[in-house]
Amino acid sequence: MPPRTSNTADPARTPAEPRPALRVAVLADSDTRWKWGALTARRLTAGADERDARPVEVSGLLLRGRATPTPRQLAEVGEVGIEAEKVREVTATEFLHTVRDEGYDVVVLALVGGGVQAMLHGLAALNLTRRPVIVTGYVGVVYEKLADGLLLRHGADIVLANSAHDAERFRAVYEGVGADASAVTEAALPFLGGAPYRAEEGRDTVVFAAQPSVPASRADRTYLLRRLVEHARLHPRREVLLKLRSKPGEHTTHIEELPYQKLAQKVPGGLPPNFRLVYGHMGEVLDRTDLLVTVSSTAALESLHRRIPTAVLTDLGVREPLGNHHFVGSGLLTSWDRLDGGYRPRPDGRWLSGQGVAADGSYGTAYDTARAKVTALLDGGRLPPLAPYYTPATAPGYLPGILARHRLAPDGTPLPGVAAPQETGRVRGAVRETVRNAARGAYRHGVQRVAPVIRRMGEL
Repeated sequence: MPPRTSNTADPARTPAEPRPALRVAVLADSDTRWKWGALTARRLTAGADERDARPVEVSGLLLRGRATPTPRQLAEVGEVGIEAEKVREVTATEFLHTVRDEGYDVVVLALVGGGVQAMLHGLAALNLTRRPVIVTGYVGVVYEKLADGLLLRHGADIVLANSAHDAERFRAVYEGVGADASAVTEAALPFLGGAPYRAEEGRDTVVFAAQPSVPASRADRTYLLRRLVEHARLHPRREVLLKLRSKPGEHTTHIEELPYQKLAQKVPGGLPPNFRLVYGHMGEVLDRTDLLVTVSSTAALESLHRRIPTAVLTDLGVREPLGNHHFVGSGLLTSWDRLDGGYRPRPDGRWLSGQGVAADGSYGTAYDTARAKVTALLDGGRLPPLAPYYTPATAPGYLPGILARHRLAPDGTPLPGVAAPQETGRVRGAVRETVRNAARGAYRHGVQRVAPVIRRMGEL
């Protein structure tokens, strides 16, 4: 194993001698979490070169699974500072061996809660002499499974909260179960940016930000599409865009069983000429948006950051499963009827100030605390062992199943039969990789195409 680069100052090094690179790894399991993880890594290390002439090297790793992003999805994420062709897929065991062998200084776990918990236990089982600083958090608004998701993330050195509101709730959950809450660190959404909104003469564009799983039913999704199409027909000089996350057959963070693309093919009378389906980087779409409409997409927060008029729909109710209950008090809740009539919501300033959108211009300092915390951990000598809240003693009926999904034993070590990459041999490893890819393709086909059909048939 290569020697681990020391994070402490070397008295024998001359001032002119360049410091070794700060090595950061980002492990993600979907397109959105890849975007969050890569940008978070950049935010946490921004300014390192200027501060101490220490370069930063960020490695991209994708945890193999049903939502592993395609090259097209990686390209559409936008500029994150890591070339898509340099990002590679790994299993949980391969990731753990990579961390052991590469000697990273910081690891960003951009995973669903169960994945974070599994990696924390796997990393703890490595018993590294000098382990990396572990950072995790959430992509956007936390509106469901608050306790479950937080406790699965407990044990990381830094658990990022995207707003003051979330930081307060996160600490309350940890303290409420007697867990250490010191890892909770307030920051902001890492992918905010772009120029503030300015209306342009002759431009009138309404964008509906679709979500893969909200709403879930065919009736609700058909209703939203119908209202969007009707809005376009009511305003023939207005450009109406349906912003989609993925193309049919691709997976995102959440499963999309009823893609709007397919529903759009069955719109009575066809789609009006001023209505279009669009893909691409959300920031580029927002550049030409005059009104952003959604049920509860994180795109609403990106839009609010840029002070673009934003509407959160109440047509299907204000309900926890939809996520739009998070916007109670925001001033953004409205209906298609009101939007058709020309209404434009105005956000409540006090609500905005607690949501991490930094529309007041404070975004430039939003990551200062988290960045200082990472630096202090790196410069503070040997880090203590990872200590997640869940252990085989505290959650014997829950934790083993979470670890087993990533082929890890209850103690965090690989299950019997899970070989390390170097143990498979080059030829045998290549064959295994081919079989894995074929199996993964079959699995995705089953999840994305076959299972939804079976479920719909069961509803007949």
